[in-house]
Amino acid sequence: MFEIFGIPSTALFGQLLLGLINGSFYALLSLGLAVIFGMLNIINFTHGAQYMMGAFAAFLLLDYLNVNYFAALVLAPIIVGATGIVVERTMLQWLYKLDHLYGLLLTFGLALIIEGIFRHQYGSAGQPYALPELLTGGNNLGFMFLPNYRAWVIAVSLVVCFATWFIIERTKLGAYLRAATENPTLVQAFGINVPRMITLTYGFGVALAALAGVMAAPIYQVAPQMGANIIIIVFAVVVIGGMGSIAGAIISGFALGVVEGLTKYFYPEASSTVIFVVMAIVLLVRPAGLFGKER
Repeated sequence: MFEIFGIPSTALFGQLLLGLINGSFYALLSLGLAVIFGMLNIINFTHGAQYMMGAFAAFLLLDYLNVNYFAALVLAPIIVGATGIVVERTMLQWLYKLDHLYGLLLTFGLALIIEGIFRHQYGSAGQPYALPELLTGGNNLGFMFLPNYRAWVIAVSLVVCFATWFIIERTKLGAYLRAATENPTLVQAFGINVPRMITLTYGFGVALAALAGVMAAPIYQVAPQMGANIIIIVFAVVVIGGMGSIAGAIISGFALGVVEGLTKYFYPEASSTVIFVVMAIVLLVRPAGLFGKER
């Protein structure tokens, strides 16, 4: 063990790791929010509940069908994403031309309903979800101990975030998606089914939230209120990065996770508010966010 500016390396890097873990979830969740807002112009307050549904889907798949963690990583986002598609087709599609407030109120109400159903069925106490055996243990790097599962969460989050950014910003499909938000009539004239594209985009954004929920299940207890505890922070991250900005959501998510982790070490009293302080400063300097576009 050595010291950095008089701070034990194990303590400092431990907090950095904790920050990266939180940042991984912030990045995935804010990415899903950015995709939905950027493509559909809907402020999806149900995102926290859908994150919780992903964790519960993994828990229930294991409990009732003995489906392991790695299979749940694939199945849970598909299942929860499918429920998102139903919500989009039956409710959200009527709100696209209305003020953002209508979408916010609808999704906020849905979040309360979903959380209430799960709390009624499973209670408020958290349910444990065991670490996958393949990812137990860790490695001693000399300056810190790195748990295998924590490293896995960070690696998967980085891969998923980069892949999503690449698809939306660097592929033909992404170009169609961006064009559909600007001029859907023109895109439809090229034979592209814009309503179906919008529906699948919402389902994909929901699936990202569910994926984050599955990865969170072994770290945090699976509980009905787990989404409500994180969604306000994630909205702050999205605002800092810029509403609808894919790169902004990813970079801000990881960066603010690290800032929060370091704050917990140096000034613990401010750790729960530091992200909101950063948000206030950013909005004073750049009202559209760090990576957002002025309208």
